[in-house]
Amino acid sequence: MSTTVARHIIDALADHGVTQVWGVVGDALNPLTDSIRTEDRIEWVGVRHEEVGAFAAAAQAQLTGRIGVVMGTVGPGSLHLINGLYDAKKSHAPVLAICGQVPTEEIGTDYFQEVHNDRVFDDVAVWNQTLTSPSQLPQMLVQAVNAAYAQRGVAVLTIPGDVGALELPKDTHVPQFAHPSVAAEPAEGALAAAASALNGAHKVTMLVGRGAEHSRRDTLAVAERLSAPMVVTLKGKTGFDGDNPHNVGQAGLLGNPAAADALAECDVLLMVGTDFPYRDFYPKDATVIQIDQAATHIGRRVGVDVAVTADAGEALRALLPRLTSHDDAGFFEGIRSTYDSWRERQDHVADPDYEDSGVVAKVRSVFDNPDDRIRPEALAAAIDRHAPDNAVFTADTGMSTVWAARFIEMRQDRELLGSFNLGSMANALPQALGAQALDRDRQVVSLSGDGGLMMLLGDLRTAVAYQLPLVVVVFNNGSLGMVQLEQQEGGIASFGTELDNPDFAAVATALGLTARRVEDADDLDGAVSWALAQDGPVLLDVVTNPDEIAVPPHPKVSQAWGYAVAKLTESLESR
Repeated sequence: MSTTVARHIIDALADHGVTQVWGVVGDALNPLTDSIRTEDRIEWVGVRHEEVGAFAAAAQAQLTGRIGVVMGTVGPGSLHLINGLYDAKKSHAPVLAICGQVPTEEIGTDYFQEVHNDRVFDDVAVWNQTLTSPSQLPQMLVQAVNAAYAQRGVAVLTIPGDVGALELPKDTHVPQFAHPSVAAEPAEGALAAAASALNGAHKVTMLVGRGAEHSRRDTLAVAERLSAPMVVTLKGKTGFDGDNPHNVGQAGLLGNPAAADALAECDVLLMVGTDFPYRDFYPKDATVIQIDQAATHIGRRVGVDVAVTADAGEALRALLPRLTSHDDAGFFEGIRSTYDSWRERQDHVADPDYEDSGVVAKVRSVFDNPDDRIRPEALAAAIDRHAPDNAVFTADTGMSTVWAARFIEMRQDRELLGSFNLGSMANALPQALGAQALDRDRQVVSLSGDGGLMMLLGDLRTAVAYQLPLVVVVFNNGSLGMVQLEQQEGGIASFGTELDNPDFAAVATALGLTARRVEDADDLDGAVSWALAQDGPVLLDVVTNPDEIAVPPHPKVSQAWGYAVAKLTESLESR
């Protein structure tokens, strides 16, 4: 029985287990979307902006390890995919982007909407080709999917408008996609060198990332044997936050003093499944051991003394029997004590009644919360209390990520997604749509900044149209908060960061969501509980304090002085 190019592609993806395809319909995609229309195993999710579809598909790929699929039609439709695809690239998510192109006879004539896709997607894609003949199938589709898996990145398959409806020969082979190969076992010499360095150390710190997510038991066992504090990257929170006595939180500017001290004071640093990018936070004189299945990641952030190229679990299981117990736990206990003290102070600030809790709190509130607005720390802490232990959280880049990092624990089966490598705005809502479409019975919470939400506001309606019961929590501080903080720390008065927001709850209600606006801290806990109990898509618009200070782990005098100068300048200008 003969079939078309489009039908062949959609059948192959459905056979592989693809359940959703994201995009906006149009011209060159028509044969493909018509094939999806008659394929019960695949749901077409028509977004209002193709960028949303790319973020959503990448979120699904990160959560499942399986290929995510998004489509963009000719020219502008495919160009809109770029930002979400770059996020997939930097998050190492296997994504297939099927892009439309003008008819083959018009390629190269500067035809209406013509864009040179092969050039446009050259940097973002691990595989990037244009299908021009049915005879190129199934090989070209197989190459695209296999490349996305093997290199954990984006494959772009461009299909001209006149090719999708062409018939394939009756004997066309049914595609079979390869899954990623299992990482090689760690080399004996590398294991011996790592064990020797760790056994001879007095102060070992572990820096653990997303690559160790599925090796929690082995990672904790090694930490116990070494009496090592465990600094967990933001992407590593999933899997290592909850019920982990060795966890001392995050490093970097959104981290805490304990994690910074653990890195600065160790004599051996054991990196497991992480490519933590911020060089300033690595130790200066420590021996560094790095375990990563990607050899290209080893040594590109900090000088490495022992390189172990292997899956994290395989390497740690092979390493553990070689390690002697570190009976002196003084280093770990000191770091953990610092972390516990910092955690208590953070919990104090997150109390809705913080302003009434003492003289220091009252004085501080005069400077950083003069209008007595809801503290974002209290909002994040309320979400942490009420959200179920299998929730998926997505966080917009900026202050939403800071509060998620510090106040929402990824305990048990919770997961966290964000644009943590690309740092794009407006990622939280699209990623939440993707996560919710995978499982409509699982709680998905988008921690949206007001700036990010406004960028792709129209896709709130996608949640309504496809009955995706996600919870969108808006940290509505009327500003681009992270940029404002950067300006103030540099001694620059805030400029261009104020946002003239609408009533998000009213807008959401008009779009068909259930919504509520919260302006009083006394109403916060009940409102969060209410939002998480709704059956359909819901938006909670929480008016938060725009002047809240996210203090870095060890603030410098220059940062404090810069902030003071900036605030004084703003005060004088406002007068």
